[in-house]
Amino acid sequence: MAAITLIEAITQALAHEMTRDPRVLVLGEDVGVNGGVFRATAGLQQHFGPDRVFDTPLDETTIAGLTVGLASQGMRPVAEVQFDGFVYPMLDHIISHAARFRFRTRGRLTCPMVLRVPWGGGIRAPEHHSEANEAMFTNVPGLRVVLPSSPARAYGLLLAAIRDPDPVIYMEPKRIYRQYKEDVPDDGEALPLDVCFVLRDGTDITLVTWGAQVKETLEAADRLAADGISAEVIDVATLKPLDFDTIAESVARTGRCVIVHEAPRTAGFGAEIAARLAEHSMYDLLAPVERVTGYDTPMPLFRMEMKYLPSVDRIVAAAKRALAA
Repeated sequence: MAAITLIEAITQALAHEMTRDPRVLVLGEDVGVNGGVFRATAGLQQHFGPDRVFDTPLDETTIAGLTVGLASQGMRPVAEVQFDGFVYPMLDHIISHAARFRFRTRGRLTCPMVLRVPWGGGIRAPEHHSEANEAMFTNVPGLRVVLPSSPARAYGLLLAAIRDPDPVIYMEPKRIYRQYKEDVPDDGEALPLDVCFVLRDGTDITLVTWGAQVKETLEAADRLAADGISAEVIDVATLKPLDFDTIAESVARTGRCVIVHEAPRTAGFGAEIAARLAEHSMYDLLAPVERVTGYDTPMPLFRMEMKYLPSVDRIVAAAKRALAA
């Protein structure tokens, strides 16, 4: 078993499911002949043929409509939007149709589709190529929103997403596509959706995050440990529906919480977690919840990009503010 990157884990998961289930199709711009802009689908068309891995026009609205149609008729399509900022023309089909099929038909029809979205900043890309827009999808009833943070979780969560009977928005943190490798057995074992992963146990403070920010949060926990502070690190992984119980149980032990995400601060998904803590965990909190986020601006190009993203220094500072309160 060779160690692989996150992007290779996605390819591995797609190939596994296409082999296991003939209903699984892959579609999107340049996903066939070229293997996708990030090469997530490299080699799949050659192996499975152009009827199961096919290129679409450069038209996100058409991709979304075709995906919804295929899913509603019994297929399990996995569509790729090339970049997060290109997803907006798809919203009508996703919100008005994909998310509502189960409710509209009283459960007679579902929409088992996956929309793969290369997500987030940190790769010095042009405008509309570095957006963290997960919060808008969490506001849509009927959608699952999944955001892996490692090769192993990317593999297991994508398997689960493809097998799920309802639509899944699967957002891939492209900054860490090739950042590191880990052993990922191609065993077909899916990871559970709707579950947070506790990556590090701690007793003094809870750090909650997802996606590419998991790396900086774990580094911040290491730095806090050097100062004698024990930080628990939680990878949310599935934002919608949220496994709030895991977060609440951690905060009940630590009494303090820092939420880290790269999306803009206002109405980011961290605000939802903070609101639930205020509603359900008020008497457990020993200090106000801290948020370390992106800013309420578009992603700045290009030299300021890493200044926009939450850093280890900002996370450590927020944790120490919470501990001092």
